[in-house]
Amino acid sequence: MSLIITTMEQGFIYGILALGVYITYKILDFPDLTVDGSFPLGGAVGAALITKGMSPFLALLLAFLAGALAGTGLIHVKGKVRDLLAGIIMMTALWTVNLRIAGTANVPLFSQKTIFKNDLIDRMFPGTLKNYATLALIFVIAVGAKLLLDLYLGTKSGFLLRAAGDNDKLVTSLAKDAGNVKIIGLAIANGLVALAGCVFCQEERVFEISMGTGAMVIGLASVIIGTSLFRKLSFLKTTTTVFFGAVIYKLCVGIAIKNFEPRDMKLITAVLFLVILLISTERKRKVKGNA
Repeated sequence: MSLIITTMEQGFIYGILALGVYITYKILDFPDLTVDGSFPLGGAVGAALITKGMSPFLALLLAFLAGALAGTGLIHVKGKVRDLLAGIIMMTALWTVNLRIAGTANVPLFSQKTIFKNDLIDRMFPGTLKNYATLALIFVIAVGAKLLLDLYLGTKSGFLLRAAGDNDKLVTSLAKDAGNVKIIGLAIANGLVALAGCVFCQEERVFEISMGTGAMVIGLASVIIGTSLFRKLSFLKTTTTVFFGAVIYKLCVGIAIKNFEPRDMKLITAVLFLVILLISTERKRKVKGNA
């Protein structure tokens, strides 16, 4: 039961991250490596604000805004830098930015009030229910982020974002700047990633400068698992399948870690991601062959 609860908690957190990767990878077809920097950026902003006495809930909003500002759109669109290089540049720069914001590579929050540890939560989840408070709150935040993204994608701006990923010329024919649409999309994507980082930081009660290492891999794996396993279930929105993919991925990693040493985690993650990619590629080949 403990493994299941922990898996679902982290699965929903990484589901928020996966929503951001879904925008860059699936909608914009943009290999944005900024994710490895914007995830800890959210944690750094959250840790810095909470230690200074600011509301942990307000810290979530400010973390999202910080992530949006860290989007690679301006570098790529206005600076004419290639997408992959723009992501590498921003990811590298954010390492120093995160250290500057947090003040140190490690910021403990054990004695601070967080969204999971405060008087309101104690009143809402008395007794044994307190064991499920973290999961319930993460679920609410994750579902809220998903629903807001669904609402946005249903707007005119959201349709333009989808069009920008498929056909830039179509956006231009509608008298809209495809570059500006990409900037907005990348800002939202990195905002969601930073939000996930802030939630993760508060859930773990500590900020670590290296907490973003491998975030891009986790996000991609979640998106690929979700969209591959549930692609025939047309009644499910893609954003929903992405969440399922994140939970399944964290469950696989959790089971693997339970049977291996912690130092093997990176290797296990890499092998698992490779297997997911191979399965996804093989399915695409079969679909093309049947067509």
